[in-house]
Amino acid sequence: MASVVIIEDDARVRTALARALEGLGHRVAQAETAMAGLSLVVNDKPDVVVLDLGLPDVDGVDLLRMLRPVSNAVVIAATARVAEEDIVRTLDAGADDYVCKPFSPEQLDARIRALLRRFTIQSNDHGEIVVAELRMNPRTRLASLGADPLELSRKEFDLLYFLASHEGTVVSKKELLAEVWRQPFFTTDKTVDVHISWLRRKLGESADQPRYLHSVRGVGIKLIAPTG
Repeated sequence: MASVVIIEDDARVRTALARALEGLGHRVAQAETAMAGLSLVVNDKPDVVVLDLGLPDVDGVDLLRMLRPVSNAVVIAATARVAEEDIVRTLDAGADDYVCKPFSPEQLDARIRALLRRFTIQSNDHGEIVVAELRMNPRTRLASLGADPLELSRKEFDLLYFLASHEGTVVSKKELLAEVWRQPFFTTDKTVDVHISWLRRKLGESADQPRYLHSVRGVGIKLIAPTG
């Protein structure tokens, strides 16, 4: 199955969840603080991180932002925060999915298997994409623009790869939420706008002077090769 790091400050919850996941075939390591969890993730390089957002030393969302540059692990946020703005903020910070407390180990196991299956399919079933100077390899999850590597978070890579694989096609924000974030029920497209803004900066363009990423007002986003 998967190697899992649980970052949770409640010892009772953490231990029970670890035992249940081990019973389902996963290899599990535990940490009770954000900093201990960060060290564990860097050293153990797990497949999955289950992250409680209410940690005593560092807020879970802030820890997410620390994790993303140093780990490609799937991150599932475990949270009691159910407001849409909190969920959006968590996903924007780098979470791949979230579960609302209380949840069962079986539900978490199902999400782990689904996420790992999806990322395996993305890595194995699609080839390298080249659009002008933009090159993306889903197997290595490396991207470059000309001779320069692009430092992309997991979600930034997934978003740019999805748009590049639909080169020349206008993709709606609703479709991006469904296909990249697996969250089609959001009533706001802010999360897409934020990630598009980040990608534009890394691609050396802006909304006023687009090169690859073009907004089609009232419709969506289109990736095309620069003309000049």
